[in-house]
Amino acid sequence: MTTLRADGLPKPDMRRPLHFLAFGFGAGCSPKAPGTMGTLMALALYLPLSRLPEWAYLGVTLAVAASGVFICGWSARRLGVHDHPGIVWDEIAGYLVTMLWAPPGLIWALVGFVLFRFFDILKPWPIGWLDRRVGGGLGIMLDDLAAGLAALGLLQLLAHWLAP
Repeated sequence: MTTLRADGLPKPDMRRPLHFLAFGFGAGCSPKAPGTMGTLMALALYLPLSRLPEWAYLGVTLAVAASGVFICGWSARRLGVHDHPGIVWDEIAGYLVTMLWAPPGLIWALVGFVLFRFFDILKPWPIGWLDRRVGGGLGIMLDDLAAGLAALGLLQLLAHWLAP
């Protein structure tokens, strides 16, 4: 028997490692704004990762993004909900993409957070188009990766204009 959340969606079994990952180590279980909570988890992960050499950070980001297609797809199939709002591994990957080559410092990490949430929530073209047209684990991941790329571009422009 599947247990349901207050909003009527199925609860993940957090004892299953792939649900635990898909739900952002529990951040996606938040009853309010799970995507924002997932991005906050990504921010917490980013801070130590930002100390890695550029090649290692890029490798981690690529691994998170590539594994997300499987992790999110598996979790969505098990729950029977295509893009369950609690699945936030895609937010983690999208935020890590946003922060590629970001200037160091907490201020820039917070600017990246705001930019990523802006593009992830509003989903301007082509992000919204990808969200509506691509299914499965790839679809869950793709719109957030596109939001991350848009936020990355804007963050880089801001850094170019504002950073010393």
